[in-house]
Order: sequence, then C-alpha cells, then structure tokens
Amino acid sequence: MNTNPARRSRSQNGTVRGAVISGFAKRDGTVGGVMLCAALALIFPLFSCAGGPEAGSAAPGAENAAPRYAEIRPGVENREEFTVVFYGGFPRLDPRIVYISSEAQLATALHEGLFSYHPASMAPVPAAARDWRLSEDKKTWTFFIREDARYSNGDPVRAQDFRDTWLSLLAERDSPYSSLFDVIANAKEYRLGSLTNAAKVGIRAVNDRTLEVTLNSPAAFFPYMLCHHSFYPVHPSLLRSRNWDASAPLAVNGPFRLESAREERGETVLTLAKNEQYWDAEKVALSRLVVRYTEDENEPTHYWNSGAARWVAGSVNPDLITDRSGIMVNEIFATHYYFIRSVRAPWQDPRLRRALAVTVPWAALREGIFLPAKTLIYPIPGYPAVNGFEETDSGLGRRLLAEAGYPGGEGLPELVIRITPSEDAARIAGIMAAAWFSELGVRSRMDIVPYGRYFDALRLPDYDVGSTTWIGDFADPYSFLQMWRRDSNLNDAGYHDPDYEVLMDRSMTEEGDKRWKTLAEAETLLLERGAVLPISFGAAVNLISLTEVDGWFPNALDIHPFKYLSFKAWRPLPGVTMHTHNEAELWMR
Repeated sequence: MNTNPARRSRSQNGTVRGAVISGFAKRDGTVGGVMLCAALALIFPLFSCAGGPEAGSAAPGAENAAPRYAEIRPGVENREEFTVVFYGGFPRLDPRIVYISSEAQLATALHEGLFSYHPASMAPVPAAARDWRLSEDKKTWTFFIREDARYSNGDPVRAQDFRDTWLSLLAERDSPYSSLFDVIANAKEYRLGSLTNAAKVGIRAVNDRTLEVTLNSPAAFFPYMLCHHSFYPVHPSLLRSRNWDASAPLAVNGPFRLESAREERGETVLTLAKNEQYWDAEKVALSRLVVRYTEDENEPTHYWNSGAARWVAGSVNPDLITDRSGIMVNEIFATHYYFIRSVRAPWQDPRLRRALAVTVPWAALREGIFLPAKTLIYPIPGYPAVNGFEETDSGLGRRLLAEAGYPGGEGLPELVIRITPSEDAARIAGIMAAAWFSELGVRSRMDIVPYGRYFDALRLPDYDVGSTTWIGDFADPYSFLQMWRRDSNLNDAGYHDPDYEVLMDRSMTEEGDKRWKTLAEAETLLLERGAVLPISFGAAVNLISLTEVDGWFPNALDIHPFKYLSFKAWRPLPGVTMHTHNEAELWMR
C-alpha cells in the first residue's frame, strides 16, 4: 500500500526524523504527549500464526490478539457525526484501483471483503464470509457468503460478484494490485494475456453463497491477503463503470454508504451515512462520517486545533498543534527506501548497482533519522536475520565498477535521480550523489517531480534511481517481496533476476519457518545486488483523542476500520469549559 504524499502504503518525503519526534516531546518537557508504541508489541500477534486457519476455525489471531469488536463497542450507540481529515485530492472510490493509504482507509467504510482487519492486531476477521473450508492439500479454499450480506441498495452479495470483480481486475493491465492475485491458479496467465479462458482461472462461484478459490500452492497467509481492498466485491452495476465520482449513490457492501461528495473551499468533502443494509449494522455506532481531503498541508492541523476534526490522519504540522493531547506516534510495518532501476543500460548489471549501494555514506545518511533501516523488511519476530547495509566500502565499489568495465566511472551515463520537492528527499539524494561522484566518478542529476505526478512518474522509463515508502498490505514479508517480481504491477524498479524468481517460486511451495528462510534469502539477494537502498522504517503519525474515541488502535499497518469507531465523550472546543447539568444550575443561582 502506498502512503499519501504527505507522509506512504507510498510517501515521497519518506523518513521520520528525530527533530520531528523530539519537537513533540519538548513542548511540554516530557514524552507524555507522544504515544510511542513499540512495533514488536503490535507485530507479535500479527506474525505468531504461521499455519493459517483450518476449516471452521477462527481466523488467525482474531480471537486472542485483541478484544473482539463486540467487547470494545460502548454499551449505548452514539449517533453523532465523526469528522476525519486526510491530505490529498479527490480519492478513488473503486477498490480495484485504490492505491494510496488514505484511499485504503476510506475503503474500510464503503466496502468489505471475505475477511476484514481486526482493528488492533490486523489479523483477519470473518466479514462477508461467515465460514470457510480448506481442502486436504491446502490449495482449495471454499468460502460461504453470509445470507444477510447485502449492498446498500438491498441486493444480496453473491459469490459471483467476487468472481466477476476479481476477473475484471485481472483483465485491466493497469490495476495496481492485480499481481497479488498471482497466488490463484492461472490468475497470472490470465492477467498477462497468455490465457484467455476465464473459466480456467481458479475462481469459481459454486452457487450464490459459495465461492471456491484454488491456489497454485498452499498459502497460509491467504486470509491476510483477503483483507486487502483489491479483493473487495463490486456491485454488478459498477463493474464496467470508470466514473465512480459521478455515480453516487453507489451500491456498496461496507458499514457506510456514500451520501454526497462535494467541493468546498478547495477541499473534497465526502459525507457517509450508516449503511442500514450492512449485515452487522447493529454494531456500527456512528451514524454519519464526514471525510475531508485537503491539499493544503497545514489545514488538517487547523481542523484538529479547532475541534472540528476528531481524527487527523498522516499530515500533521507539529509547529501548528495547540491541542497536543491527541498526538499518536507508533512504528508500523513500513519501509522508506530508494531503488536503483534495472531498466536502462548499463544499470541492469548487478555489479554496478552494488557499487553504488556499498558506496553510500550510510552513517551520514542515517543521521537524525528516527528509525534507521538496514534491511528492506522490518525485523519481525521469527523472520531470519538478514545482513543489511552497515558500513560504507568505497574500495569495493571502485573494484566492482572496474570489474564491470567502467573504471573510475569512465563511460557511464549520467545517473538520473527522481525525487519529490521534499527537503529530506533533497538531503538524502544529495548525500548519495556527492559520494557517487567523489568516490566512483559517477555523475548524477536530480529530477524533481511534484507530489501529484510522482507515482505516475515512477512508472516512466526515463530515470535510474527513485524512492518510495511502502506499508505492507498484509502481515507477511511477501507483501514487500512480491513487488520485485518480474511480472508484478508494483515493480517500479523494473527488477528482473532469474535467481530471485526461483527463490520466490520456491517460497510458494513452502510453509512456516522454511518458507520464511527462503523469503529472507530473496531479500538478501535484493540487497546484495543493489536493487534496494533502505533508509528508514515507518512511523505513523495521527491526531486522535483516545479519551473520546473508542475502537481506534495504533497498529502495525496504520489501518483503522471505520466500523469500530465510536465516541466516548465530547472534547470541548479550545477556551470552552464543560459543566454538568447540576454545575450549570449552581452557577445560574
């Protein structure tokens, strides 16, 4: 998943620097204003189950990782309006093309898949599927759709809707997450066009309430994948629509429905109402959501200070915060990294990419970074340790250049480094470019692309080094490593390595610790062959008062399903004192 331009499942400015975090703490002299949740505490329950759910069992971690939503809901339903502010323009509403994290967050309100995320552990919780069965060979999953699963217009959610939606996504070459479906039998072949008969893809609607999915090989993490928005069903009336913005009211199957969408003072304002047709509507406490998208990077903080917003996600200006009681910072399963592309000559040669990687002055680059990263994947419990980038070795870099036929950088073309107009991006790219020139003789040029066009620009062939921040779309290292496969739609680096493909193919036939060992080998190969330059692990920054809002938990994916949110109590506006009824009577006397 990319984060939005203000922070990213992609962030272009990427790193969380120590000055920002300490700036929060110093204003009141303590760390009391900052909730710094250790990532291990969040990720332990996420990765503790290697086997996946068996037939008729609860989804992994769904029962024990954190309280179920029925236990965290307040006793009395609160029907007040809840306002959240994101940074960005009009969001994509079609879950098949949703790409950035703020859109993925909105998708939890409008749509729902077979499984949904548990709000604390991010473990899969049964959603549109009431039950499932796993075949003896662990390749075929049979899902049973709830009888009361309905769209907001009253139509039933059918197994055929899942099949048709998934096939429509595979048929669109530009669908950003279609390569996630490659775990399904013949999905990759259908996606790439070598197979045209959709009936041979391992997705079958047995009847209206039974969906059968056959995988290429056992995949214990499949229920985790099914939480992702690309696996949500789309109503038949919207399958061929390419203009959802003008299609309100949309028939959706999530806990909320879109009531209106409007432009207001340069902002996009979406109003969502509770979906009374939703199968679990009685446990949805909020009756209305107002979701604001603003392209003014300071505006979200102003909404928070005024009390107009109960949650500000991602885009936070610490210098403007007056009410600092709701600052929430927690580590997440995310990495900000630069990548060296394998598209243009001569950078297909891994010796050249590695020469650049080992010459990076890592100590200077990581100075002041809050969570410096030496590897691509966050060091999660149970995942084998991977040797990342520790020290700079310019001597090795020069030897590799000479071995590849470019001694002293002679004959190498100018290296184009594509960045956003971010101070931190300029700092990091500048450090790398200076070292590559002084130590290797490699000349570089910065290509600065505005935030709004940056992701599209990463898919163009006219640059050599780019950057992004990736939040795992589900709780497994595969969510990072599948991006580097030759045929992945997310392979912005254009990486193609037969050795890597062998390792990834092998991992798909393995389970448990053996599988993770193979995935760690694949990650090691990416690092050793200079494909990826890890910069920092991710931290989510939100403004929300947990003394007022229930059902919101800092978690490893920074996804907070709207279904679980409710009010505990109102926060008074700045300068306003709250009195009880009896206190007011005494004052009036």
